[in-house]
Amino acid sequence: MNLKRFFVFFLLTVAMIAGVSACNSGGDRIVIGTKNFTEQVILGEILAQQIENKTSLKVDRRFNLGGTIICQQGMLSGDLDIYPEYTGTAYTTILKFPAIGDAKKVTEQLKQEYPRRFKLEWTAPFGFNNSFAMVIRGDDARKYNVQTLSQAAKYTPQWRAGFGFEFLNREDGFPGLSKTYNLKFADAPKVMDLGLLYRALTDKQVDLVAGNTTDGLIPTLDLVVLKDDRQYFPPYEAAPIVRQDTLRKHPELKQVLDQLGNTISEKKMQELNYRVDGKKEDVKQVVREFLQSK
Repeated sequence: MNLKRFFVFFLLTVAMIAGVSACNSGGDRIVIGTKNFTEQVILGEILAQQIENKTSLKVDRRFNLGGTIICQQGMLSGDLDIYPEYTGTAYTTILKFPAIGDAKKVTEQLKQEYPRRFKLEWTAPFGFNNSFAMVIRGDDARKYNVQTLSQAAKYTPQWRAGFGFEFLNREDGFPGLSKTYNLKFADAPKVMDLGLLYRALTDKQVDLVAGNTTDGLIPTLDLVVLKDDRQYFPPYEAAPIVRQDTLRKHPELKQVLDQLGNTISEKKMQELNYRVDGKKEDVKQVVREFLQSK
């Protein structure tokens, strides 16, 4: 009896060691991470299904990890192989460069600095730009006759704002925006979960939130994006970032990822976001149908 128990214990131990060893070695498994909002999860799933459909590689999905810094650290530590990022975010938050509006220059700098500093590569952009969007209720836009941030600045002392933690603190977020437009609010902006911003806005808990231009709920909830008439925000073109080590081990990934280049317009991304956020459809099914259509 004791010998049998020992034999079972021995087999389990060997299996556990083999499993850990396989996880640590990477093997034929690609780990994809995302930040913690719907669009990122959709993009992560697009990358995952594309790789699964076009190669023999297995994919581990590590979605909803948090903000930019967490994903970047995951890439540097080797815990992640790929994650979708936005050019303006990388330029200001990671490289700490001051925000500029020249999309070409931003992309060129990223393609130079990321391999040199981090051994990471930018691959083909998905095809859409997702900028920060200062969003108010449609009723207020009509009531005050405001379409731009400059026009809204005279009314914001009466309004309450709700922002995600990252936007409230990042270089290209609220600190610079408030200086550019001299924005003041009735109270200090509330720090809110990104998934609750639009509900808080429609429930009149806040009067202005920082969303994204491709958010699917904006047109369906009668919300209005205020125009950035002073062009404060840099370009935010979405693209996958990949570890150079991963590309060396799996050179087939480059072509497979490049096939996703320029396949998603801003309108299409907004539609995909709405299907998941607004219509509560399953992310995997939404992505499956999108890839089949391409």
